[in-house]
Amino acid sequence: MIETDILSAFLIGLAGGVHCVGMCGGIATALRVVTPPNANPWPYTLSYNIGRISSYTAAGAITGAIGQISTSYLPIAGPVLAIFSSLMLLALACYLGQWWQGLRVVEKAGSRIWKRIQPISKRFLPFRTPLHALPYGMIWGWLPCGLVYSTLTWALASGSAADGALVMLCFGLGTLPTLLAASAGAKWLVSGFRNPVFRQMIAFLLFAYASWLMVKAIASI
Repeated sequence: MIETDILSAFLIGLAGGVHCVGMCGGIATALRVVTPPNANPWPYTLSYNIGRISSYTAAGAITGAIGQISTSYLPIAGPVLAIFSSLMLLALACYLGQWWQGLRVVEKAGSRIWKRIQPISKRFLPFRTPLHALPYGMIWGWLPCGLVYSTLTWALASGSAADGALVMLCFGLGTLPTLLAASAGAKWLVSGFRNPVFRQMIAFLLFAYASWLMVKAIASI
């Protein structure tokens, strides 16, 4: 795992933060409703986000381990997974830049599983302590999301469970600033992340990086 991969994973989360606000921001804001009256909301908000990011990290470890096992038995699997993850990264760049929305199909596929998981989260409401927000966040970390699924394919090609977990951890940390800003009601900061110039710049850089990874993967075959 090289530093550019870690930074890129963080930037994916940062650039996709606006998308996260659309899918999870309402949940983050609603946490105030289910916290005890007069309680400091920040411990609950942080606990929720720690749970959410821990689910991303766990999913990254699982997919990274699957990728490692695949390459152990099939040497060609390494380059193939690298090409696949590069394609998904290209799709993600197009998704962030709003040039192509094909990843919505992936989100719809995951929604079938989500319908079975989501009702479990209601068992932890209302929150009695910040610890109750932790499993709630862990469940919502599995919300169908094209950004998450695309980054998971990158974790799949990372080569190990540890590297896959690190990719998803950095991605989750990248989503944190926007969601915390939404929870705090900092509309000016959320607006900054929504700036189309910022999104387009990140999408273009991500597209260029994915293209370079694609060329590198093809050359290794």
